[in-house]
Amino acid sequence: MTTWRSHRSSSRTTAARVITGVGALFAVIEVVYILMIIAGANAGNAFYGFIRALAVPLALFFPGLFPVDNAAIRAILDYGLAAVFWLVVTGFIARMLGR
Repeated sequence: MTTWRSHRSSSRTTAARVITGVGALFAVIEVVYILMIIAGANAGNAFYGFIRALAVPLALFFPGLFPVDNAAIRAILDYGLAAVFWLVVTGFIARMLGR
């Protein structure tokens, strides 16, 4: 028999896992976009456009934070910091929710 307390705990655990998964998905999108930029992917490709359409808004305020001339390093800083941000913030939210 499931008690109310264990059901509530299970719901919190599930919600925390979903939040952590969303943060991981956002980070993966950012990393894929970084790899596409560094590898010199065709900007006219539909998949590139799709990933770019997702990655740019998810980068929030990070693009242009550090003025760097090298395109590869700029992509790593702009979108890599955003990926770390999403992992940290969603991890923190999940941890608070899991308590």
